[in-house]
Amino acid sequence: MRWSGQAVAVDDGALPGLQRVGFVRSVRTPQFEGMTFHEVLCKSALNKIPAAAMLPFRFTVNGYRGCAHACRYCFARPTHEYLDFDAGADFDSQIVVKTNLVEVLRRELNRPSWCRETVALGTNTDPYQRAEGRYALMPGIISALAASGTPMSILTKGTVLRRDLDLIADAAQQVPLSVAISLAVGDPELHRDVEPGTPSPQARLGLITAVRDVGLDCHVMVAPVLPHLTDSVDHLDALLGQIAAAGGSSVTVFGLHLRSSTRGWFMTWLARSHPELVATYRQLYRRGAYLPADYRDMLRRRVAPLVTRHGLAGDQRPFAGPVPAPAPAPAVIEPQPTLF
Repeated sequence: MRWSGQAVAVDDGALPGLQRVGFVRSVRTPQFEGMTFHEVLCKSALNKIPAAAMLPFRFTVNGYRGCAHACRYCFARPTHEYLDFDAGADFDSQIVVKTNLVEVLRRELNRPSWCRETVALGTNTDPYQRAEGRYALMPGIISALAASGTPMSILTKGTVLRRDLDLIADAAQQVPLSVAISLAVGDPELHRDVEPGTPSPQARLGLITAVRDVGLDCHVMVAPVLPHLTDSVDHLDALLGQIAAAGGSSVTVFGLHLRSSTRGWFMTWLARSHPELVATYRQLYRRGAYLPADYRDMLRRRVAPLVTRHGLAGDQRPFAGPVPAPAPAPAVIEPQPTLF
C-alpha cells in the first residue's frame, strides 16, 4: 500500500483533500469489530467540485474515506482504489479519518479569498457514519462553518446526527443550513441485505421527526430507487407516506446508477440475493451507468402523484445555497450523481 513512508510534505497523488497525506496510525478497537481506522493528517479540508459535475454546490468537506454503512450501491466505492484498497469489503471496513480536519478547515475559512459559498457535508461518504461516534469531527466542522458565515448542507443516513441537533439548530440561526436524510428502502428485510451497516428505516424516520422537532425542515433523499426492488407503486407509496407522517418536508427521488467498480460489487450482490434480476439489470444498464430515459420517465410519472398525495410538495432542493432559487416541481428525478 501507499501508506508506508508517507509524510505531510509528500504528494501521494491520492484524493481531493488528501494530496499530501501524513499517515499517523491504524487503529482497531473492540467497539468497532471488523473495522480499521487509518488516521491521517490532511493538508486541505475544502474540496472544490469541478463545474462539469453539475451539482448544486461547489465545495465539500469530507472527514472520512470509506463508509461502514456498506451500501451495496454506493457510488463512492471506486475512490478507495486510489489508496490501494478495494472498492468492496475494504471500502466498508478500512476507514480513512482526517484527524486534523477541523484545524485545517478553520485556517482555510479564515483566508481573505474564501467567498463563503455553500459547503456540502455528506457528498462522498456519510459524515455521520459509525466512525463519527469515535472521532466527533462534525461538531467542529459545523461550528467552524457557522462562525465563518458559511452556508452548509448536511446529508446523512446516520442517526449519530441526533447528538448534534442542538448545535445544528443553533448554526441554522447564523447561516443558511439544510438537513437531508437518505431513506430509499422501506422494506426491513431488503434494507438489511442492501444497506447492512445503516440504521433501520424506522430509526431514520425517527431522525426525520427529531430534525423537525428542533425547528428545521427535513428534506428526504428517496434515492437510489432500485429497479424491480423498490420502484413499485406500493413500496413508494408506503415509504412516502411514512416520510410525510414523520415530518419530512420534501423529497428527491431518482433511480440507481452504476459506474466503475460499484457496478461489479452491486451485481455480485444481486446475483447472490436476486439472481432472477441479473439479466434485467444487464439490459437496463447495457449502455452505461444510468438508467435509460424511458425508465426515468416512467419513474417520474409514477412518483409525482404520490408525492402530491402525501403533501410533500414545496422546495425540493436538498442543499442550501447563498442565492435563493425558485422551487422546482414536487419530485426531482434526475440522472445525477447520488450523494450517499
